[in-house]
Amino acid sequence: MQWNAEMYQNKHLFVAKYGEQLLEFVNREADQTILDLGCGTGALTRELAAGGARVIGLDSSESMVEKARENEPELEFYVGDAAALPWEDRFDTIFSNAVFHWIPDQRKLIRSVKKALKKGGALVCEFGAAGNIQAIQEAFSAEMKARGMVYHSPFFFPETGEYRRLLEEEGMSVRRILEYDRPTPLSDGEKGLRNWVVQFFTEDLGRFSQEERERILRAMEEVLRSRLWNGDEWVADYRRIQAVAVKEQ
Repeated sequence: MQWNAEMYQNKHLFVAKYGEQLLEFVNREADQTILDLGCGTGALTRELAAGGARVIGLDSSESMVEKARENEPELEFYVGDAAALPWEDRFDTIFSNAVFHWIPDQRKLIRSVKKALKKGGALVCEFGAAGNIQAIQEAFSAEMKARGMVYHSPFFFPETGEYRRLLEEEGMSVRRILEYDRPTPLSDGEKGLRNWVVQFFTEDLGRFSQEERERILRAMEEVLRSRLWNGDEWVADYRRIQAVAVKEQ
């Protein structure tokens, strides 16, 4: 996935905004060490550090990390792989918002997180649940099929039972887990849906000419208008899973 950090910051601020609700589950006092895993442009890294905790931000995207360093020069940011963290017994909390659904090998990811946590440390995360963006993916898949291609979703969207089992099988103690609908307004009025599609389906769209991409976007807007347009803005059909799990030994 190639991220456009400038577009992400300007058009998708809702990602960090909704992630703020997770902060209540994080001890952010000065004696704490926190990893913001998949930090993006650093908006939530700043909030995690506001109470005096030492916070490190990590993201797989160089452009995101560059933007985070520009936005928050007093904080530490690194480029790295969430499923291959270089730390051991380092963090009191690993915080992650809207990231885990991008990572195909969840067992490797959970093992990486567990290794990096101190004993008694907590994973606090939220990401896409089963049924997330179903309408958007169906519309995009139909446009690919109409052009003789098959859309393969890159996302991992589990149900709570499935994810609880994964966490427990990897030795994490689940303290909180739930999934819920979270209809999400997209900024920029009429352009909101296409901004979202261009950001998150960029690799698939890259197969086509600019003219064909425009036809795909217009067709998706037409198909989805009755379901996702509320008269003023596009509202994406988000569903989320939220989990808090502790490394007890």
